[in-house]
Amino acid sequence: ALAGPMLPQHHELTSLFECPVCFDYVLPPILQCQAGHLVCNQCRQKLSCCPTCRGALTPSIRNLAMEKVASAVLFPCKYATTGCSLTLHHTEKPEHEDICEYRPYSCPCPGASCKWQGSLEAVMSHLMHAHKSITTLQGEDIVFLATDINLPGAVDWVMMQSCFGHHFMLVLEKQEKYEGHQQFFAIVLLIGTRKQAENFAYRLELNGNRRRLTWEATPRSIHDGVSAAIMNSDCLVFDTAIAHLFADNGNLGINVTISTCCP
Repeated sequence: ALAGPMLPQHHELTSLFECPVCFDYVLPPILQCQAGHLVCNQCRQKLSCCPTCRGALTPSIRNLAMEKVASAVLFPCKYATTGCSLTLHHTEKPEHEDICEYRPYSCPCPGASCKWQGSLEAVMSHLMHAHKSITTLQGEDIVFLATDINLPGAVDWVMMQSCFGHHFMLVLEKQEKYEGHQQFFAIVLLIGTRKQAENFAYRLELNGNRRRLTWEATPRSIHDGVSAAIMNSDCLVFDTAIAHLFADNGNLGINVTISTCCP
């Protein structure tokens, strides 16, 4: 992958690969209609005829010459319009775009009910207007109180913490990761980029009844979300038996401390 402005002649080459339907790039394997027109594989599956000449798309005809050209061309990231300056070989493009810092941010709230997407700058405004039940505590050392932890089924608790000029999202999820075995997963996310997240550390601590359970880590960017962390147990993990050791009348207090990392 290379960074920098695209040369005019390079832009002329990549424009030959533009899909006439979605305007994304037609990448190998490249198929054409009987008249030689190209359409990307995603759009091709939804079409009954060529969008350029209305001719038949079947039988599939492979355009090996264009595939060779594609292998010699660097394509811009699909998020170039929002700031990404990388140009990539077509084999590197999908993997990069999955993790590109310039892709839209999704709503960081757990669950799949909210489909909002937008810029990083708009995330807090979205949370304040669409998720008004989320409370925010100020300071680098707070207590995250999860109430009614004995509720059946999958449950999540969310709170915001504001310190060091940034906002952090605290998430506690209860789910059945393995059949018949309920677990709690607690993690801190930064409302910010991965690079910004590297400047901080967080500590989660369960404390009570002469027992202490602690987890320390770097917060994840909301770009990464909580799903991967839970799948890999890269967070504070404890089962219902441990939760009951620290709970008080069905309520669980988690001490949360955010600190800055020395450069």
